[in-house]
Amino acid sequence: MAITLDQTIGQKQRSWLATIVGGQTFWVLIAVILACIFLSMATDSFATAKNIYNITRNVTFVAIIALGMTLVIITGGIDLSVGSVLCLCSMVLAVVMHAGYSIEVGIVASIGTALLVGAFNGILIAYLGFPPFVVTLGMLSIARSLAMVASNNTVVFQFGPDHDKLLALGGGAWVFGIANPVLYMVVLALITGFVLRWTKFGRYVFAIGGNEHAATLTGVPVPRIKVIVYMISALSAGVAGIIQTGWLGAVTTNIGAGMELQVIAAAVIGGANLAGGVGTAFGALIGAALIEIIRNSLGLLGINAFWQGSFIGGAIVLAVLLDRIRNLRHDE
Repeated sequence: MAITLDQTIGQKQRSWLATIVGGQTFWVLIAVILACIFLSMATDSFATAKNIYNITRNVTFVAIIALGMTLVIITGGIDLSVGSVLCLCSMVLAVVMHAGYSIEVGIVASIGTALLVGAFNGILIAYLGFPPFVVTLGMLSIARSLAMVASNNTVVFQFGPDHDKLLALGGGAWVFGIANPVLYMVVLALITGFVLRWTKFGRYVFAIGGNEHAATLTGVPVPRIKVIVYMISALSAGVAGIIQTGWLGAVTTNIGAGMELQVIAAAVIGGANLAGGVGTAFGALIGAALIEIIRNSLGLLGINAFWQGSFIGGAIVLAVLLDRIRNLRHDE
């Protein structure tokens, strides 16, 4: 039977709508919206300008690193070192500026450190065949140890002649009163989304996660792409570290501790598949937003903050369960 043009367009439209509604990110977004509505009605302090400002600012640090983590997860890898890399890059920035160098020199040193760490991880994983879990777990310890060595395990809160510039960079609100970290997050998310959706590099990342052997056979430079992906992951942690240093106004050697778990949770809750081949920049932001709303809501509702890990862990398990159910339905 012949299919008319209108029928074909209708099928594509339904397929587009079904893709969005069937995606995990869509339902996590709905959960975020419903949580915001409930908290706005249940408490008097959630929907205040100050609390919304704090939520949007706090979510940025996890979200920025989750963008890089999403690329790693799409390739079928994992990066457990991001929290410690954030600490190391923050400390490098602080120590360099404390020594009297400009903010530009401090940022270059911090970013260079992140790229070196990412390259080290990527080379061991892509060219020497080390398991990502083992390499990045080792770097988790190494990076934090190096941060302790660099600072002699002390708090750094004086950043030399450009002290005020750094505080304005991370703690200011230059555009329409929007916190600077939020602006950085949006820009980085747009760049990441564009790269994943419209560039050859993005297609290679998905190809590796979908079927690494097939990607190799079709000419994808798998090892090189993997190294770049781990460099991007470390870079995202370094950028977050720079911003967080400016926001906090001080750096300690426990900064970023445990953040890798929140970042992985944000990526997975946002729709990234730990088996590889699936993930979006928007999903990383939504997953990070849900985690921050959970953290924020516990205090507002008078719930013990120790329950935070249980709620986040439950969200991860639920996200993976729903993804598993959806895959089983598609296989039938």
